[in-house]
Amino acid sequence: MALAQYKYMDIIHRCFRCGYCKFPQDWADVDNCPAYARHRLESYSNGGRLWLIRAWVTGEIQWSPHLADIVYSCVACKNCEEKCPLSFSDEIINMVVAARNEMVELGLLPPPVKDYLKNVQLHGNPYGLGAKKRGDWAGDLSVEPYADQEYCYFTGSEGAYDTRAQQAARSVAQVLQSAGVSFGVLGNEETDDGNEVDLMGEDGLFELLAEKNIATFKRRGVKKIITLSPHSFNVIKNKYPQQGADVEVYHYTQILADLIGQGRLRAPRLDGACITFHDPCFLGRWNNEYKAPRKVLKAVAGARIAEMQRSGKSALCCGGGAGNYYTDLLGASPDSPARIRVRQARETGADILAVACPNCLTMLEDAVKVEGLESEMAVRDISELFALSAQ
Repeated sequence: MALAQYKYMDIIHRCFRCGYCKFPQDWADVDNCPAYARHRLESYSNGGRLWLIRAWVTGEIQWSPHLADIVYSCVACKNCEEKCPLSFSDEIINMVVAARNEMVELGLLPPPVKDYLKNVQLHGNPYGLGAKKRGDWAGDLSVEPYADQEYCYFTGSEGAYDTRAQQAARSVAQVLQSAGVSFGVLGNEETDDGNEVDLMGEDGLFELLAEKNIATFKRRGVKKIITLSPHSFNVIKNKYPQQGADVEVYHYTQILADLIGQGRLRAPRLDGACITFHDPCFLGRWNNEYKAPRKVLKAVAGARIAEMQRSGKSALCCGGGAGNYYTDLLGASPDSPARIRVRQARETGADILAVACPNCLTMLEDAVKVEGLESEMAVRDISELFALSAQ
């Protein structure tokens, strides 16, 4: 590979593998990088990964399927950026994505990554399901097509197609309806938000997805958006404006927090329940929103909120970011980040592990099953707790 192709060549060598990228905020252990926690090999930490990328772009090592797996094992959780003390820390994920850009251009991708991108390109979603089914998530729930309502509810591909995430998508809609929020949905006109496509390094496909959604927003007169997924929230808020979008975007927990403050949302009563909350990376570290979901949970009557030792900026990622909820490059082990995370949650004594992300919901619920904790701890989207009172 020619050096000029990799735009971070002038700074990538500055990483000297100090190891800080693996630590949580309290410096308790070196396993807060999901890929490193899974493999316990320096090559899977971001310090090791950057060294391997540099060696590849300089021609010191050749591409291999194993190298591709290492590069794509980064879930873009941003723990490394939080902990890196060096001046280029805010470019760490960008350096990894730039290497993926090169692998996309050269067609050197892990098979599950190739499948993900192919499905999105052909079908508008990573599941390879028909676009006409995108609006089926609502089931028998009466939701209106977006016309001139105050908000457009954007469910994302997970909420539209994943069986478990569909339940959360319906719960959010139910809660919004119960509070009298004016909203509509795009149905089959919505397409994949492109957050994971962007992080996988497929710039051209991301631009097509963003342009299609933005064109729909403009044609339908959308001004305000509520998202189910923090991934959708992140990309519409931070990347779509570069493609010409002019919309306000909110994660649903931000809306629920405001509704509670206004006295418009009735909170459930869960006497004796102990709830712990898992911070989604794309709500927390990517967008610095830690307060809204906690404000919503604190409104639950009769319940005790127990924080995990690693919460907020130190939360261990479930391992589902950057498409890994689909590619599963970090699964199949007791040391998979999702299984580690549910064990951390159970240590709090919680019987409810609350989440606010459809990717986290499916990843952590599957981990609870594998860990044999189904009788002890339930995984619930925050909206599902409030939907009990909305019925």
